[in-house]
Amino acid sequence: MRGWWQELAGLVLPGDCAGCGAARAVLCPRCGDALSGAGAGPVRPAARRSGPVGLPGVHAGARYEGAVRAVVLAHKERGALPLAGPLGTALAAAVLRGCGGAGAGAGAGELVLVPVPSARRAVRARGHDPARRIALAASGRLRRAGAPARVAPVLRPRRRVADQAGLGARERLENLAGALEVCRGGARVTAGARIVLVDDVITTGATLAEAARALRAAGLGVAGAAVVAAPADSFVRIRSATRTEQKSCE
Repeated sequence: MRGWWQELAGLVLPGDCAGCGAARAVLCPRCGDALSGAGAGPVRPAARRSGPVGLPGVHAGARYEGAVRAVVLAHKERGALPLAGPLGTALAAAVLRGCGGAGAGAGAGELVLVPVPSARRAVRARGHDPARRIALAASGRLRRAGAPARVAPVLRPRRRVADQAGLGARERLENLAGALEVCRGGARVTAGARIVLVDDVITTGATLAEAARALRAAGLGVAGAAVVAAPADSFVRIRSATRTEQKSCE
């Protein structure tokens, strides 16, 4: 009921831009441009040179700063559900840059976006699962761009974890170790597809690394990972990006 009411309120009631506060605009054109995906590229966790062990190649659609950060938080924490569309645009750009562009080929197979699941208590508190909602928006944009894509939420929490806020890179890895698993039938619904892990933001990479471990433990390959946004200092320089992009979808 809460999710239904938030959807209705977001469609009917005027509000201020979630990115900059401009009046009577859910998202103004300038802030929308920040999520266009024009700056999509490969990233590595800023806290570690190569990221946690098992982390697949990751691409981000935007820099996690300013308006982008505000929009991500408004959608995630304040239930501004209409923002899933613009966030999905940035995520779709990251997926295309990493696994749907050059080298993918028409016969490379279907893209399956596997969202990193939120903790059950967080979903109850927020009234929605942010990563899953953004993934659904991104899959629609990918299909309109000619890339066959769908969402398969095959990951689920295996145990409770502590709040990640305030934890360092090593502490996050320890906190998340063994925390996720593939649900029954997950291998069947993703058979033959290129699996791309998706989330809203990457910081240390611990969450994506654990999600990749869970998929591999179930016998599933991971073509790469994509996020809406990443810290500005985690973007890989253009001159070294080509090799990273090629590896991310092998």
